[in-house]
Amino acid sequence: MKAPLRKIFVKGGPFFGLILVVAFFAIAVPLVSKGGGDFLTYHNFKMIFTQTVLVAIGALGMTMIIVSGGIDLSVGSTIAFTSVIGARLLQHDWPTGVAVLAMGAGGALIGLFNGVLIAGLRMVPFIVTLGTLLIVRGTTKWLANNQAVNYPTQAQMEAHPDWHSPIIDWMTTDDPFSKALPVGVWTVVVLAVLTALLLRRTVFGRHIFAIGSNEQTARLCGLPTVRIKLMIYTLAGALFGLAGMFQLSRLHGQGDPTAAAGLELDIIAAVIVGGASLSGGVGTILGSMIGALLMAVLRTGTQAMEWPNEFQEIIIGTVIIVAVYFDRLRQGRES
Repeated sequence: MKAPLRKIFVKGGPFFGLILVVAFFAIAVPLVSKGGGDFLTYHNFKMIFTQTVLVAIGALGMTMIIVSGGIDLSVGSTIAFTSVIGARLLQHDWPTGVAVLAMGAGGALIGLFNGVLIAGLRMVPFIVTLGTLLIVRGTTKWLANNQAVNYPTQAQMEAHPDWHSPIIDWMTTDDPFSKALPVGVWTVVVLAVLTALLLRRTVFGRHIFAIGSNEQTARLCGLPTVRIKLMIYTLAGALFGLAGMFQLSRLHGQGDPTAAAGLELDIIAAVIVGGASLSGGVGTILGSMIGALLMAVLRTGTQAMEWPNEFQEIIIGTVIIVAVYFDRLRQGRES
């Protein structure tokens, strides 16, 4: 009886953690908040879901990378880079669809670059992506001339005062296609289902878990580990590029070269809190999505309680350490 209960606790740990955090803020916010507001409101959770979009899309790609035994610290820089690319293209009246494809392709190229260094040259993922973080951030600032790239420009607003790209509406609930929740939230749901099917129902997904569990054994079994890793990092990079598109929407058409700094920490935390193992071979999309939602609830709850920003960082860091500790305990029981 103990083994099934332990399995339920391990598998449902992220969900139970989310319930506990929501319950805590539901009780504490009305008591502490000066306005006496209720935490459990439709408007509040709509805002939480909207704030989850960037971290959730990033967590989809990061889950594949971490399950394969890797890591990517360049996510925040990639998001900023692709948002600036998108803003630049829209400034020059490129079609919205082309701008979206360019953002996804830009992220994919960065992911491919990381994959070549990590898989092809067998360099350490942590060091490679730390270097890429700086390279991409510097390139982004250069492309943006160290200032925000605004869309539409003043000239475009004068020429078309009633028109702008639909990208700007995708993180709001003002457009007719997203009365209940923004387009970004529905996009996360669709991408999460597709990524979960990819990981659990395809040969490629099984190969990702095999490499993360034991790369040497996977290679001896005939798996093309280099090619698979290239595909993992490229696909993850494309997802990070799409997150850049929603970053552009979130800032109402502004490509900010300094945006998303440190966002990789929230994304990695979401995946680890969701039950993935930094050692590789373990992780689920559902867990990562719950982890991303937990990060958003923590930030929203601490803001509602009017705690300073530094407290939010302390709490997020503590959550990461606790999640890694439980992962260590789980590995100890399985060994």
